[in-house]
Amino acid sequence: MGAEQIRRWESGALAHAVSDPFGQGPLPWLRGSENYFDDTGQVVPWYADPALGRSTGGGTRTADDVHRQIKGFVSPGAAAPGEAIDFHITVDPPQQFSVDVYRIGHYGGDGASKITTSPRLSGIVQPAPLAADRTVSCHHWWMSWRLQIPSYWSVGAHVAVLTTADGYRSHIPFTVRHDHSADLLLLLPDITWQAYNLYPEDGRTGASLYHAWDERGRLLGEEDAAVTISFDRPYAGAGLPLHVGHAYDFIRWAERYGYDLAYADARDLHAGRVDPSRYRGLVFPGHDEYWSLPMRRAAERARDSGTSLVFLSANTMYWQVGLAPSASGEPDRLLTCRKRRGPGKSALWREVDRPEQQLLGIQYAGRVPEPRPLVVRNAEHWLWDGTGAADGDEIEGLVAGEADRYFPRTSLPEHDNRILLAHSPYEDSEGALRHQETSLYQAPSGALVFASGTFAWSPALDRPGHVDFRIQQATANLLDRICKRD
Repeated sequence: MGAEQIRRWESGALAHAVSDPFGQGPLPWLRGSENYFDDTGQVVPWYADPALGRSTGGGTRTADDVHRQIKGFVSPGAAAPGEAIDFHITVDPPQQFSVDVYRIGHYGGDGASKITTSPRLSGIVQPAPLAADRTVSCHHWWMSWRLQIPSYWSVGAHVAVLTTADGYRSHIPFTVRHDHSADLLLLLPDITWQAYNLYPEDGRTGASLYHAWDERGRLLGEEDAAVTISFDRPYAGAGLPLHVGHAYDFIRWAERYGYDLAYADARDLHAGRVDPSRYRGLVFPGHDEYWSLPMRRAAERARDSGTSLVFLSANTMYWQVGLAPSASGEPDRLLTCRKRRGPGKSALWREVDRPEQQLLGIQYAGRVPEPRPLVVRNAEHWLWDGTGAADGDEIEGLVAGEADRYFPRTSLPEHDNRILLAHSPYEDSEGALRHQETSLYQAPSGALVFASGTFAWSPALDRPGHVDFRIQQATANLLDRICKRD
């Protein structure tokens, strides 16, 4: 297998990076480019300490799915202080490694802060991933390290940075959550992250809900992809999910301005571990395409009981999925989405008479081949207060990746008032004229439901090269009203 092929597969974004300008993962745009190279010219992730690479006598290198220099996953994906996170890690060749844990936040602009470092650990070569009917699982890997989360840790999104003695590096995201009351609950879309995970990107075994390999190492499309995928495996490439940066953009901005945040994963919402009455609003900060029935019911109950909902991306709640236990009985470790394959109804919410517009106020319209301006509408509305925006103003590059709009023939949710705050034309990949819309409505309970209708909203909050003051101010106007700030 040639080095050129291996490099191609190391990206972790092979299938979507070209068509989605906001899908390349969280590197390298979270800090200035001067922070991305160590003394040997090797790229260093923004949340990693370059001194770690120097301590090994050379630069760090990203592990890949072909050689599996160091790769790992955690179970569970989210835990509270006082609980434990188990790390399952393979190291090839066997050698010592360490785990540095970072918490995502503002931290004076650094993007993250190191929380703890493991002792030096002995790495082993774990068994090869098991594969059956395109489902790839590493549930049989031995536990390598148990992280007991101290009671004093702050809740939040975390990244574990795995580094071998000879300088290879990989990453694992996880969440520290609690059930205490807060103004806003941030829900990290781990179900959608896993749906895109092609691990292992080795030209043979890996599969996601979008792609799989054939016997000649060619990447196959959706018709040949997996129907069921496992959370018991690393993320492809560098170990960070596709689209994870969308959530990190929001987190850095919101923590910078002091919003009272709690954290949970989509699987927490699915499993009933989220009590919406503890929060003024639920925030869905990034691409959140795959929803189970319990997730949808929980969000609808939240809205109907007065908890606001904030959707900062597009293509939300498009596919209906099921979750099942792993072979060892751990709950919610297998994700199934039949899409249009096999017997039974389609898994599209809109094709089982539950269109997503009935919750969001708008719904998925299609891909946006090239970023286009968001065109402001109803600029007199309070959302646009202080932005300086006027009707027809264009916010450059803000309609990107994928877009939502209002579908007139699809029923709307029950509402006391409703408004569209942007109407933005763009051309699809066939050259046909389409449009994007941004929606806000107030439910009879008083809850506000906002849907940005574009992938580029969260990046406009805190991503270098994409920040826009008008989107920052509009988002603050929305959250301040939800949080009842003066």
